[in-house]
Amino acid sequence: MKIGFYPGCSLETSGKEYSESLFEVTSKCGITLEAVKDWSCCGASAAHSLSHDLAIVLPARTLALAEKQGLTEILVPCAACFSRLAAAQYEIIHNEDVRKKMEDYLEMTLNGSIRILTILEFLQEYIFPVVDQHIVNKVNHKTACYYGCLLARPKEATRLERPEDPTEMEAVMKKAGATPIDWAFKTECCGAGLSVSRTNTVARLSGKILEDAVDRGAESIVVACPMCQMNLDLRRKEINKQLNRKINIPVLFITQALGLSMGIPAEKLGLNKHFVSTGKVVSCVARIEK
Repeated sequence: MKIGFYPGCSLETSGKEYSESLFEVTSKCGITLEAVKDWSCCGASAAHSLSHDLAIVLPARTLALAEKQGLTEILVPCAACFSRLAAAQYEIIHNEDVRKKMEDYLEMTLNGSIRILTILEFLQEYIFPVVDQHIVNKVNHKTACYYGCLLARPKEATRLERPEDPTEMEAVMKKAGATPIDWAFKTECCGAGLSVSRTNTVARLSGKILEDAVDRGAESIVVACPMCQMNLDLRRKEINKQLNRKINIPVLFITQALGLSMGIPAEKLGLNKHFVSTGKVVSCVARIEK
């Protein structure tokens, strides 16, 4: 089975372990991801703050290319990329003037027919039906499922059943044998694209997220956004300074956690590439006796 795929910039750079773990999981489940040919940056996270037209035309180009390629749906694993593509498509479908303007810019047609999948929708629809036969391990620990801003908002685009208290990620982690905790910060902002320009703000916001997770017993945090993962992992030194305490729980991509339950080696999942060691999570994985 082939599914369209938009990697975005992060999955080929700072979030490469997300891409590696995704491809390991999909390959094991018999699914091939077909990248949109000649894709380009979607504009996250700066374009929409500079120009409304630019914020639409950048993702619209990828959507036009996907339509031209004959794809009917595309997986967009990065939450920020998904947000930009979904927002652009909404404008194209609901505003004829915008659609015509984008077609003039791009010199390509746009009909808004592509179905854009979040990683959670993709896992539920394409991985869940076949994954049980591949699960051999139990990820035996407590985890905090962190959605951040863009997997939960706006509700018209993300299609979560409960956007303020979603449970889709928890369902994936239960499949993997983990125990998701109940906590207060699952949809709060980590600071997003301010990681370089306002690191102190990121440290403050991300610190609240990490502190609540730890105080409620989490042994790891699971995410589905490269930007969230980077802020919570890369900025740990600044976060610990802000909190005046040391927090050392790791931050995994959801596909890494699911991959561990499928018996995929940690190195193939990119778990050796994090700033905060993932060793405690890897060591708690237990073989399921069948």
